[in-house]
Amino acid sequence: MPTHSLVDEIDNALAAHAAWRQKLTTAIRTGHLDSSPHDITCDDRCAFGQWLQGPSLNAAVKQSKPYQITRRLHAEFHAVAGQVARLAEDSKGGEAFALLDNEYAARSETLTRALKKWRGEMANAE
Repeated sequence: MPTHSLVDEIDNALAAHAAWRQKLTTAIRTGHLDSSPHDITCDDRCAFGQWLQGPSLNAAVKQSKPYQITRRLHAEFHAVAGQVARLAEDSKGGEAFALLDNEYAARSETLTRALKKWRGEMANAE
């Protein structure tokens, strides 16, 4: 895969995952989710997860440390997002906001840092 394509995918992931906080906040306030908590928990249902785990990345990329770290952090992000979604669905807004503001925020920030680091490494490799 060309490096610029990898950088583009990482940029898309950064934008998409940044939007999750607003989606979850809306879900907590309204009790309405566009996806089930189960689907949100699955890290291979979003476009980035499908790309990350799909066939377009070669074995060398998938064996690299940045890939391995990103894949793990992405799964952790989705696990917490799914927990927030389940609490929202169960009308447990206080618990959902607490999880969103703490563990979710921490996982999101860690994933964002890892994605930016990986993007920087790929951009410098061009």
